Amino acid sequence: MPSLTLKPMHKVVAAYYDNLAKFARLGIKHETAVRSAFQELLESCARQFDWKLVPEYRIKRKGQADASADGVLLDNYGLNHGLWEAKDSADDLDKEIKHKFSIGYPKQNILFWQPDRAVLYQNSERFYEADLTKSEDLVHVLTLFLEFAPPAIAEWEKAVEEFRDKVPQIGASLKALIEKERQTNKKFITAFEDFCSLCRGSLNPNISLEAVEEMIIQHILTERTFRKIFDVADFISRNVIAQEIEKVITALNSRVFSRDDFSKSLEHFYGAIENAAATITDFHEKQTFLNTVYERFFQGFCVKVADTHGIVYTPQPLVNFMVASVEHVLREEFGKTLADRDVHILDPFTGTGNFIVNIMRHIPKTALPHKFAHELHCNEIMLLPYYVASMSIEHAYWEATGKYEPFEGICLVDTFQTAEKDQTEFAFFNEKNSERVNRQKKAPIRVVIGNPPYNAGQADENDNNKNRKYPELDRRVSTTYGEASKATLLRKLSDPYVKAIRYASDRIGDSGIVCFVNNNSFVTEKTFDGMRKELEKDFDLIYVLDLGGNVRKNPKLSGTTHNVFGIQVGVSVNVFVRKPKSKL
Repeated sequence: MPSLTLKPMHKVVAAYYDNLAKFARLGIKHETAVRSAFQELLESCARQFDWKLVPEYRIKRKGQADASADGVLLDNYGLNHGLWEAKDSADDLDKEIKHKFSIGYPKQNILFWQPDRAVLYQNSERFYEADLTKSEDLVHVLTLFLEFAPPAIAEWEKAVEEFRDKVPQIGASLKALIEKERQTNKKFITAFEDFCSLCRGSLNPNISLEAVEEMIIQHILTERTFRKIFDVADFISRNVIAQEIEKVITALNSRVFSRDDFSKSLEHFYGAIENAAATITDFHEKQTFLNTVYERFFQGFCVKVADTHGIVYTPQPLVNFMVASVEHVLREEFGKTLADRDVHILDPFTGTGNFIVNIMRHIPKTALPHKFAHELHCNEIMLLPYYVASMSIEHAYWEATGKYEPFEGICLVDTFQTAEKDQTEFAFFNEKNSERVNRQKKAPIRVVIGNPPYNAGQADENDNNKNRKYPELDRRVSTTYGEASKATLLRKLSDPYVKAIRYASDRIGDSGIVCFVNNNSFVTEKTFDGMRKELEKDFDLIYVLDLGGNVRKNPKLSGTTHNVFGIQVGVSVNVFVRKPKSKL
């Protein structure tokens, strides 16, 4: 656990007192103004821990409206390290503290502040009271506040360090076991070959044996986590994809491999994940935690696959903005809402399901059952995010309605493959998943929203993660964006995000909305002149919010601080609107 480096003579401490003195000279005493001085100091301290101070933090209260604290300290996993509540000098701080606790504020680690005094509660007890007119006391209470680590979070941080180094070793040992059994275990050979056929038929006809092995290993490593954290005891039996993988693992489960024994060897890590997740009461924050756990685990085990599919998860504020933008355009241009019947919505690259979950929050409870059962659709091509998305969407429905229903709108499928004309060789994994894919293909999609894959290629042509070809979709890109271009070098038109825009433009038919966050290179680069011309022809309204952040063009920028995703390429949010000749 890191410690706070802060002394009374440090500049940030002097700036804090200087800011308060300036407010006093101006006669400004109200909370909204004076708290900014402490907020700047707290933000500076939080950066030492690589934490973020998030203002106006919602506190979930059972059966009541959310309360709002002035700030929370969140780490990179979204775990809460402490709350901050500010008051001005005119407030009776003890009275305010009593009121906050009476309406449900947690007491684990919360700092109540006013310009001349602070009170720190930890582990439900009044732990320390500081005289903030003394800089030594200010430093001491901040040190106590920031260095406090709830047992579950301290256990988690320790386990992360331990497990990060073990992931490649564990994956390699499972891979070696699978390859050995593929040579000697007849039952496993049959099950593995059957599963390979399913993957080639549904996901990619050229999928490598290595990629199939990785899917099985991912399932072995994470099945318990999904089952425990989402509290779904029958996860394996009711998830249509997990059922197929379990057939392979059952054949593997023999004298050379015991799932129970394997789980025991990782008990500390699994327990740490589960205990850390239990500290989070808000499901959506729990989802953020799992997203981050997944992303860091996955990047440590399957970097090449992550590179091929451009795994970059969309920050929640960006998801909020995009969904709200689509809702606004639907009202203004079509006289509709996301909740209205016959407004079918598709997230073709759903990741861990954040867009669909966010959309569900915009739909009234009375309209949600029909929407959930018939008009929400999403696809994912990779196993782990598919699992997380399934669980997240189903839990969001249960949270809204009090009823559990399986989400039939999610498919494990390559979205681009569904646009190909020749589908004869594709069974889309198994009968149940095929039914879902075929139902989606027949649906009159009116809104396509999401974060498309962004990777244009790979460094080594011999790698197993080569981006595949799609004859029909590639033809559509070539005959529209390519033929309309005056540029001579058109390689960048093969970027998956370009295919995604072409796919979505065709998918909405004669009217609808496409809302993507993607590489912003199409906005100005010469290669995309034909694409810009075609988009202008294809749509009646185009909104582009250019977020900049191209580190490659401007080395002075930092990918982590100047780019919304922390990546090298620039980013834009785009809303393309095709108006109907008649209303939707």
